[in-house]
Amino acid sequence: MADQSESAGSTVEHEKSVMEKISEKIHDHDSSSSSSSDSDNEKPESPKSEKPKVFRIFGREKPVHHVFGGGKPADVFLWRNKKVSAGVLGGATAVWVLFELLEYHLLTLVGHILIGTLAVLFLWSNAHSFIHKTPPRIPEVRLPEEPFLQVASELRLQINWAFAVLHDIASGRELKKFLIVIAGLWVVSIVGTWCNFLTLFYITFVLLHTVPVLYEKYEDKIDPFAEKATIEFKKHYAVFDAKVLSKIPQGLKNKRS
Repeated sequence: MADQSESAGSTVEHEKSVMEKISEKIHDHDSSSSSSSDSDNEKPESPKSEKPKVFRIFGREKPVHHVFGGGKPADVFLWRNKKVSAGVLGGATAVWVLFELLEYHLLTLVGHILIGTLAVLFLWSNAHSFIHKTPPRIPEVRLPEEPFLQVASELRLQINWAFAVLHDIASGRELKKFLIVIAGLWVVSIVGTWCNFLTLFYITFVLLHTVPVLYEKYEDKIDPFAEKATIEFKKHYAVFDAKVLSKIPQGLKNKRS
């Protein structure tokens, strides 16, 4: 009986030692696999091939919405809220029809609106006791100071920038800018013979509400054509520079530089 108990004990110890060896092997295998996976993760990634830069009009890198400031004006121009954009465009169209087609005058319109509004409010305020209705609550209008200061500050910066550009052009330093400004003013003078300022302002307003949203929708198709046009323009400008600008007297060139 003692021999049997000893043999049974040795068998149990042998099984325990076998199980411990198996567990150690499994642990070693897991640790090696985890270390190999960590080493794989620590390997430097192969450098990805850079995507070719896509040509965008005016060299922009941001979306069209950010170009317009990314605020409520951008939402209106890009028709993010169709009701608001349609209302703004419809209001501008009504104003243009009223002043341009019907030949209504601004001072007359303002006078008629004020007469009608004040007459209705005055009669309603005095007749509420007879018609048994509450008098109208006329709100007190106060314009905040901060928006006007911001607009005035931004307008001042833009005007100063325009004066600086005109000063450089008038000083004879920038021949390229001089030619661009002369061409632009010539185009404006021609357009001015076709329509008055109100019509020109309305056309610009309509273009701002149509061209950006169409460009944002079809920019992948428009940009390749714009790239080809830019390349052709640079070719023609290089020819013009070689045949005309390069023949300018040396004294004027030094003055430009």
